[in-house]
Amino acid sequence: MSLNRRTFLKTSALAGAGAVAAPALMTRVALGADPIKVGVLFSQTGGLSIIEKSLADATLMAISEINAKGGVNGRPIEAVVEDGASDPKTFNEKASKLVVRDRVPTVFGCYTSASRKAVLPVFEKRNNLLFYPTYYEGFECSKNVIYTGSAPNQQLSTFIPWIIKNLGKKKFFIVGSNYIYPREMAKVCKILIEANGAEWVADEYLELGHSEWGSMVNKIKSSGCDVVLSNVVGDSVVAFYREFKNQGLSHDVLPICASVTSEVEIAAMGAEYAAGSYTSFPYFQAIESDANKAFVERYRTFVNDPKAVTHHAMESSYFQVYLFAQAAAKIGDKLTPTAIRDAVAGSEFDAPNGHVKIDPENLHTWLTPRIAQWQADGQGKIVDQLPEPIRPLPYSAYGETSDNLFCTTAGLDSAKLKQ
Repeated sequence: MSLNRRTFLKTSALAGAGAVAAPALMTRVALGADPIKVGVLFSQTGGLSIIEKSLADATLMAISEINAKGGVNGRPIEAVVEDGASDPKTFNEKASKLVVRDRVPTVFGCYTSASRKAVLPVFEKRNNLLFYPTYYEGFECSKNVIYTGSAPNQQLSTFIPWIIKNLGKKKFFIVGSNYIYPREMAKVCKILIEANGAEWVADEYLELGHSEWGSMVNKIKSSGCDVVLSNVVGDSVVAFYREFKNQGLSHDVLPICASVTSEVEIAAMGAEYAAGSYTSFPYFQAIESDANKAFVERYRTFVNDPKAVTHHAMESSYFQVYLFAQAAAKIGDKLTPTAIRDAVAGSEFDAPNGHVKIDPENLHTWLTPRIAQWQADGQGKIVDQLPEPIRPLPYSAYGETSDNLFCTTAGLDSAKLKQ
């Protein structure tokens, strides 16, 4: 019997209490086996739900697949789902509920850095574990987070030199949403831009969710820039790209090169507004592999939408559940957050994007950097990629290298930041 998202939700024993349990239809899971509870914390409502619903769906899909194969040592995984409502305070409250009241040993969740920063004190105080699937700005070293999205060196360290060399662009206009991720990414961008012999002519922000981009686009037009580096997030991406085209700007002449824009935002805005622009991610739906094609089809079946798109943070949301399940299978019955963390460190998995590994030192993920140009059909044409995964370096913009790690199992060596 096939399982989709609607069936998953209907079979929840806890749905009436605002949570979602693992399906009862998984015939290969032993009846009566104690479930393994995990938290699933993404925005189901608010401006960021445009992205975060798909992260929740990918998480539930992975759980359903694992349960269909017998669960973890015969035990089904049971998801307790909460809505962060696109609000950092709500994320903090829901994280506390999951950790303290529901007593889950792991939570899969958060999209923005603002929400991650809001919940981090909960996980560190209670010594619990968060699996965080989003590409992010780095500059963080926590023993209570498994980071499965890309670090800056897996996005920007390849992207910015490529823009300068291959597109011939030298004057960057940096634009972002006004919160921690875009501002921290801008710092990394500036360091890399200057290190590669180019310059940034502006660094501008509008509030998260802002929809009036006329004035900002006018600034871009009059700035003298020849490329736009966008760290705009959420539904603001749609408004920005539409205004960009509506004011007569062309990606052929003045391309937007983004650290955030994915297949989801492209579908929401209409492909014609992004065609010709670029994004750097380790995963794109356009990856030509049998494993990825099968993943896309399974996801479309699960959400009951033949046109649904996949994207980087959503794919990370999916494979991180498998990394958890592998770790849990090794541990046995005593699934404490610390035991899960220790078991997942160094673990590997063949994900839709390719082979991934959790770095045992910094708990970030080895990933393969890729750059894609958006096409008229809404898909990214991969124009550059590295031949294999590279080590995640969350402090790369501050001098961290594989031979000189700032973040290790011993914690952050803050003295290195001052050198």
